Amino acid sequence: MKQCISAALAVGAATATAAIALCGPPATTAIPATAGPRAPEGPATAERPSGPCALGGITDNVAETAATPDGYARAHGTVRALTLFIDFPDARATITPRARFAEFFPAAAEFFHTSSYGRLVYRPAPLLKWLHMARPLAAYGIRRGAAFDPASDGGYHALSQEIVRAADASVDFRDYDIVNVIAAPNAGPAATRTVLSVTFSGSDLGLRTGDGVPFRNASFIWSRQPGPSPFRVINHENAHSFGLPDLYYTDGRNAPPAAGHWDPMDEDWGPANDFTGWHKWKLGWLGAGQVACAQPGGPAAEFTLTPMPSPGGTKIVVMPTSARTALVAEARTRGPLDPALCRPGVLVYRVATDVASGGGPLRVVDATPHSGGCLTGNRYVHAELTDAAFRPGATYTDPRSHAAVSVLARNPDGTYRIRIRPPDARTR
Repeated sequence: MKQCISAALAVGAATATAAIALCGPPATTAIPATAGPRAPEGPATAERPSGPCALGGITDNVAETAATPDGYARAHGTVRALTLFIDFPDARATITPRARFAEFFPAAAEFFHTSSYGRLVYRPAPLLKWLHMARPLAAYGIRRGAAFDPASDGGYHALSQEIVRAADASVDFRDYDIVNVIAAPNAGPAATRTVLSVTFSGSDLGLRTGDGVPFRNASFIWSRQPGPSPFRVINHENAHSFGLPDLYYTDGRNAPPAAGHWDPMDEDWGPANDFTGWHKWKLGWLGAGQVACAQPGGPAAEFTLTPMPSPGGTKIVVMPTSARTALVAEARTRGPLDPALCRPGVLVYRVATDVASGGGPLRVVDATPHSGGCLTGNRYVHAELTDAAFRPGATYTDPRSHAAVSVLARNPDGTYRIRIRPPDARTR
């Protein structure tokens, strides 16, 4: 008979309530709930991006394609995250699973709840015991870029096979949407030397659990990230299970960051930073009425943008510049998830749904190129793009499509009024 794992985590803007328990022999283990009211859950359904600005694109991997394909975990309503803890004969855990769990939760769940405007209620369900792997860590060949290969005796398939065998008697994998595997912090190199954390999402990985369901949408978390919000490695990795791509370059090119600190899919170290509006639309966190579409050849028009920290209002204006590319404008100001934002204004960026993850599928336009940025002195933040937002009086014109974004004013209520000149009709 399986032990049962029950978890309840509801978070609001200022308070969190958590109740997480293991039941079954030899005894019940529980994490006491913190004080505070239980926050309401987000809607069970979300509006899938649609319309002429919901660009198609890559569907066989994480990408900026507006509508995320089947196979990925949904990012709205209640998402249940099975959380397992592993160590190795040569790297036995020196802390309790509860202590390791507390390094990430409830903070990561609160981040999702705030960023999604309550549309995502993330419930971590921890199996609060160390699963002891049979072989030393090196025997699995875990390194940056290690594959999930069913034909290999090493790599993530071999490791996951052992994890599933160790957990199957205690866990019904059918009850969960995603899986977090958190290693003992002393297993593997420090994150400042080599980042090993990785997610395998979307497709069937060729491994099934004893419950008959595929093992997929699984994030492996190694070491500890430095900085004030190290828990955000969970938000970054789980966002891959929701279909988001890496915005930082993974091909080794020596180039400035594509998005910098404007989205945690590029930089998830250092101070907290919120997701871009395009990503929030893709994840189902924005309603159709919050996305304005300025189609090629259309008339110039004015829009009022509500900044990302505030729920409601128009969040993004999308200007398609081809069948697979668009220019996007959104308002960014300092808030709970952007506490270090140093230049509020209108952020403009290019989205390319035919560019692979790690190849720069979302690139921020810098309003102040070569300035050196305004958030300086933080070793975990590339400063150059931190002052990329456009302020009132500024205009950006795309040299290819001739689409233009003019920032007219910052209104007394904190919203931004902009004028859009859509792309030329021939660009579509």
